[in-house]
Amino acid sequence: MQIALHSRKLEKGRLFFTKTVIDHLLSKNFQVFVSEEFYSSFCDRLENTPDLPTFSSYEDLPKVDFFLSVGGDGTLLDSITYIRDSNIPIIGINAGRLGFLASIPQDLAANALDAIFAGKYNLEERMLIQVESDQEIFSGENVGLNEFSLFKRDTSSMIVIHSFLDGKYLNTYWSDGLVIATPTGSTGYSLSIGGPVVIPTLQNFIIAPISPHNLNVRPLIIPCTSELSFKVESRSKNFMVSMDSRSQIVDSSIKLTVKKCPYSIQLVHTKDDDFLNTLRVKLNWGLDIRNYPNKF
Repeated sequence: MQIALHSRKLEKGRLFFTKTVIDHLLSKNFQVFVSEEFYSSFCDRLENTPDLPTFSSYEDLPKVDFFLSVGGDGTLLDSITYIRDSNIPIIGINAGRLGFLASIPQDLAANALDAIFAGKYNLEERMLIQVESDQEIFSGENVGLNEFSLFKRDTSSMIVIHSFLDGKYLNTYWSDGLVIATPTGSTGYSLSIGGPVVIPTLQNFIIAPISPHNLNVRPLIIPCTSELSFKVESRSKNFMVSMDSRSQIVDSSIKLTVKKCPYSIQLVHTKDDDFLNTLRVKLNWGLDIRNYPNKF
């Protein structure tokens, strides 16, 4: 079996954990490829590291059986840029904090991996969001799993976002910004600004304004078959755009179109992993503190 592994620069304790994951894979005589970005840090900070083949981008990523993301949710979002349309299933091991997407905890990693490699897992398809523009943004990495956002820079003035749905006028948002989230991203940035929680296997977008001037402007759910386009006015003549963890400043003359990406990704879940249970455990969803008088 062939496994690709990606991680970010971790603190030393978590780096040791990543090494135990690699050693576990090698003990099974698997061929392991690691991201060049991670491997250089890995070798610099630890002794007696194994000699492993590396990849640096989508173009030189081998056709492996699984792509292993070791870190937090941000690491898993990074992994999308390596996988793109290759349809390689992603396994997320949580070596970060919350670990909503990277759902396998460190202490269960070995057993969970063994179960997955034995075929005891579920695949969950997740839609992606794509942005098109008349100027290059994100160095061409214009696809994301969670959300695309546009927001003001470090100024007190709001931006004005003229929004169009399938070419028809939708609304003008006077706000600090706007988030367009996927169902997967509904538990991220969108949730923190009042957006709804959406079952991640559904096919839609959430449009959620950031600190809108008009309080009667609320989040809106639209079908993923729709295309959104934007024209932005800003006193500073520029504003910020972000796609998952990537961001940059753009000129206010830019033309932006957001739509569903033509391909999706596959997330690997253990048999006992359940989205609704994750909501309760990690977001305290539906928690009634009256039932836990000694906890709070």
